[in-house]
Amino acid sequence: MKQPFTIGTFGIIRDEQNRVLLCLRTDYDLWNLPGGCLEKGESPWAGAIREVKEETGLDVEIIRLVGIYSKPDKDDIVFDFECKIIGGEITLNAEARDIKWFALEEIPKNTPPKQVERIKDLFDNKEEVVMKIQIGKGAIELIKEGKL
Repeated sequence: MKQPFTIGTFGIIRDEQNRVLLCLRTDYDLWNLPGGCLEKGESPWAGAIREVKEETGLDVEIIRLVGIYSKPDKDDIVFDFECKIIGGEITLNAEARDIKWFALEEIPKNTPPKQVERIKDLFDNKEEVVMKIQIGKGAIELIKEGKL
């Protein structure tokens, strides 16, 4: 039986200095946007709010949809949302061993390239929703090959 599509949902949060919030994963040496898989019965925007809270401790509201990204070689669709902090406090947890703000030009090299592309889309496309196909190896595959 063919595996179903997975749906990912991520929050992109910027501070007053226009830096982006990234989480250092506990399972791999990767900086990620807060996000993950959509749960059954959940809307993509509600999933982004939940994932940001779980991974950062922050309460956010959705400002806008940044982009929809199709990864056909992985049977994956990803929604990225620009978010605004409305409460909470940055808190390390089982999924994030560090959480930091990064200027666009300072994003760590061990950040998934597809996520870096999506962050740049936030800065480059202020009014339009980006729709892109992203193909190629994922970050974990690149780590295992020593390329990330």
